[in-house]
Amino acid sequence: MAVAAAVTLPERAQYRGMITACIICATLLQSLDQTIANVALPYMQGSFSASFDEITWVLTTYITAAAIMTAPVGWLAARFGRKRLFVVCIVGFTITSMLCGAAQTLEQIVAFRLMQGVSSAALVPLSQAILFDIYPPERRGFAMAVWGMGVMIGPILGPTLGGYLTEIYSWRYVFYINLPFGVLATLGLLLFMHNTESESHLRFDWFGFIVLSTVIGALQMMLDRGNKQDWFTSSEIVIEAVLAGLCIYLFLVHMACAPRPLIRPALFNDVNFSVGLILMFAVGTLLVSSISLMAPWLQTLGNYPVATAGLLMAPRGVGTLIAIMLGGRVLTRFDPRWLAGLGLVLQCWSFWVMTGWTPDVSAHEIVITIAVQGAGMGLVFTQLQVLAFATLAPNLRTEGAALFSLGRNIGAAIGVSVTTSLLAHNAQALHETIGASVNPFNRALQTLGSAKEWLDPASHHGAMMLDRIVNHEAQIIAYVNDYVLMIFTTLPSLLLLLLMHRPRHVPAAEVVQPNE
Repeated sequence: MAVAAAVTLPERAQYRGMITACIICATLLQSLDQTIANVALPYMQGSFSASFDEITWVLTTYITAAAIMTAPVGWLAARFGRKRLFVVCIVGFTITSMLCGAAQTLEQIVAFRLMQGVSSAALVPLSQAILFDIYPPERRGFAMAVWGMGVMIGPILGPTLGGYLTEIYSWRYVFYINLPFGVLATLGLLLFMHNTESESHLRFDWFGFIVLSTVIGALQMMLDRGNKQDWFTSSEIVIEAVLAGLCIYLFLVHMACAPRPLIRPALFNDVNFSVGLILMFAVGTLLVSSISLMAPWLQTLGNYPVATAGLLMAPRGVGTLIAIMLGGRVLTRFDPRWLAGLGLVLQCWSFWVMTGWTPDVSAHEIVITIAVQGAGMGLVFTQLQVLAFATLAPNLRTEGAALFSLGRNIGAAIGVSVTTSLLAHNAQALHETIGASVNPFNRALQTLGSAKEWLDPASHHGAMMLDRIVNHEAQIIAYVNDYVLMIFTTLPSLLLLLLMHRPRHVPAAEVVQPNE
């Protein structure tokens, strides 16, 4: 069977370079869209007269929709063929990007972002599965590194390009920019990629899909609205929590008992994949939330213009790109578990440094810190891909890649919701705590000298100025609390790496019959 695989591989990889380029271009759509929109969020917030909690729906709706539609990617690829599914998703993503740019209300852009998330769900898992198929085992580490470098162009270009387009033109152009990438990727795949055979006899697991979608939707609604509804004092939040818990139980029972479930239990027989899935979920909670916090911090607390904020965020992508390049070169020389562990340590260090940030922090320190953070992300991302899929059977790769993306997307959605909710809650609580000390008996206020007149709490102007100062300090501490949470999310992941096995040069999973 290994000989048969070696014979068919060159046929499938006839246009390997062009297919890889088109796949990178397609995945770039998604990575570029995530980072380019973050910089424009404050401007979108002003355009739609939305609160900070409401404008984050632009992020969480996209991520949640992508998470829900990631689960059936394996079935859709088998039922309709990878090429058809890939092209349809790219076209759908491009069209919905245009609609997002043309949105006139908050409700419209949230709805269009939802459709955009649905279209983007298959891009990453299909890209991974196709690359694993067209490259031989000894070159898969290189393929993942090249793909990762292409993907990381998005985080490099995204903040800078988003800041430039927003300042010179409008935030709407951060969505319009997807058009040329979508057209190029579509034409390239139509010309060079061969379609896999469709299996029309397959039946879709509607029950599993509906239950899993309910879990993700209810959990996301609970996290998004929990802070505004005062959490479990609200009957709405209690209902959403109970619904999510009940549907998780039903999904697990159904997955274990159904003859052809949406997610096959055989995936979890592979230890590396199971542990890698948990790690990818943890990394996902940090991947988007850290950058979604960075953009408003730079613009509201740091008082940087949007274009400058974009430039300051670009080194994160540069650090990721360098780490992926180096990780791909040394992957065969070092244990990938050690490289992934180094990436997690670098992330912890960056979050620890950020806990000491104030608006007076230098631009040099910001650049160094987020570049190191990006390097940590790049090391973890590449090594987890290789570790998790090295021993997974080929017939499970598309489904496994979809589940991997599902875990990352759910983690990203939860990470954004939790950090945003905690930021708003802690800022309000700290405002009350700090504000309680602002009174005529405070010695600090009594010794202000000439500044006492414009900070007098008894005057209207003084009360407004004091409130602004208190709110500013409360937000600084609230951001620090979020970064502390990220540290405690990253540290336990180091222990999980000990459960993973180092892959052999040629995985045993390659010796599998093609008809399995």
